Amino acid sequence: MVHRSYTTKPKYTEIMPGVPEDYKQVKTLGDLLKINYKHVTVEEQMRGNLIAKLKKGEHPYPGIIGYDDDVIPAVNRAILSGHDLLLVGQIGQAKTKIAEAIAKNLLSPIPVVRGTVTNDIPTSIPEDQLTALLSDSEVVRTQPEFTVSPECEDIIRSNKLETKIDWISGADRYKYILSTPDISVKDLVGQIDAIKIAKKGVELYSMESYSAGQLLQARHGILCIDELPVLDPRKQVSLLSVLQEGKFTTGAYPAVFKPDVKIIATANPIDYTHSGKIIEPLFDRLRSHVDTHYPRTVEDEMLITVQESRIADAKNVMLPVFIVRTIAKITQMTRAHHDVNHNKGVSVRMSVHSMEMMIGEAERTRSITFGVKAIPRFCDIHCIHQSSKFELAEMEDTRENRKNVLDSIIESALKEVALEYIQKLAPEQLIKVKNDFAKNKAFQVSQALVGSGGISKSPDYESQLAKFPGLKAAVNETIGTVKDEQKQLVERAKQLGIRTDSILFTPDLNGEFTAAVTEVILEGLRHTQPPILDRKDNSYGLAQ
Repeated sequence: MVHRSYTTKPKYTEIMPGVPEDYKQVKTLGDLLKINYKHVTVEEQMRGNLIAKLKKGEHPYPGIIGYDDDVIPAVNRAILSGHDLLLVGQIGQAKTKIAEAIAKNLLSPIPVVRGTVTNDIPTSIPEDQLTALLSDSEVVRTQPEFTVSPECEDIIRSNKLETKIDWISGADRYKYILSTPDISVKDLVGQIDAIKIAKKGVELYSMESYSAGQLLQARHGILCIDELPVLDPRKQVSLLSVLQEGKFTTGAYPAVFKPDVKIIATANPIDYTHSGKIIEPLFDRLRSHVDTHYPRTVEDEMLITVQESRIADAKNVMLPVFIVRTIAKITQMTRAHHDVNHNKGVSVRMSVHSMEMMIGEAERTRSITFGVKAIPRFCDIHCIHQSSKFELAEMEDTRENRKNVLDSIIESALKEVALEYIQKLAPEQLIKVKNDFAKNKAFQVSQALVGSGGISKSPDYESQLAKFPGLKAAVNETIGTVKDEQKQLVERAKQLGIRTDSILFTPDLNGEFTAAVTEVILEGLRHTQPPILDRKDNSYGLAQ
């Protein structure tokens, strides 16, 4: 049976490289042998699945935004060429996310013996050795090569053709290592395990005394090594033979290991090879080097922010498009600011964490207390100081200086976003607003004021708007504009497979959305030429 299975063509149609169409019904070693199962290498899986997706016009890596014109084509070229990858970019440029996406979307499910740590595919065992295991004969090894773990062999001896197998996804064969000084060579290539020797009474150099490292635990998958230059040269050396020949040895161990693994490493440009932090032989063997970058448009930054923000109660949150745009602009302005250290970069995480902070602030100040939907407003914006991380280069990098720089950036972003909406209003509309303020003097804004139905002595936004008919008309007109923009953002997010719970416009907004739009209009009226309004403390009044 084994001989026929190993020497005869497969009896199945593949739905992807190495995957039978009814693979979920294949549950034992006997089932694998009956269909003459043939394993496909990681390189063939990645190439075959990528080609299939490109032919269908599918995006190979859902969730990777803003890289369609440069990074994605470069990654695809590398995969089609069978290359290991080095992704070079600053913090927060989705380098490890790309590695995860490749594992999740381009690796086929594989059949492994249930309970094995090293993803042991039973049909990868040489024919004569598998026959010996199934017939309880002595295994004769013609060469010192690791094919499956001793645990796997024991399971097959005990269960024969009824040996259970599990189909393991690509995501489950993705291993991640963050390069730190305490990573050892043994962590990568494995080691002789003294505990196994003591418990089992095995010999020092018996295969049963070996414990697998990360390279073998990632077998038939992808090993992502984050911040490769941080790994010291001695440990980098241990990767050379894997990249060059697809195999490695460990110390004096009498075995060759072939992990069938693709390595995807990441590096920061300031740690790249010119600094000598990646040894030259390793630098050379990582055959494709791909440069990443930060989002080049505000729209891409907005979509990434919506996608990556963690929202505990999405059904109770609504993110207005102008708030998402403001946060994106603040990050992009910080990135380009002349006082900010460009070598260190400003991560997209600043946008994500700031948005999460804005949601938390809306919950803290209004949603929890008044039972209204959490809708961030301009008046919540300064809470992002605790989530905005960057370093200064042209001035002393102190907390006070960072605060002053961020305050000026926030002011500029609010002005830009607000004026975009003011410029869509007719001049006569602005004259009506000015006349409103000549009569009623001031409009009060506060994080603690709700949109409608406020308690006595605390004027809500809608009751104030009733006294400012020109302003109310401008707000209502702008709400229509914002709704259209919100729909466009939702549609674009849906195209990219991004959840839209938090950006959908729903009817249960309780005046909070109106309040948020009102603050946009009031802020914009401060920046017209000449200014129509001034802001003093927590109120907007006619400019003098």
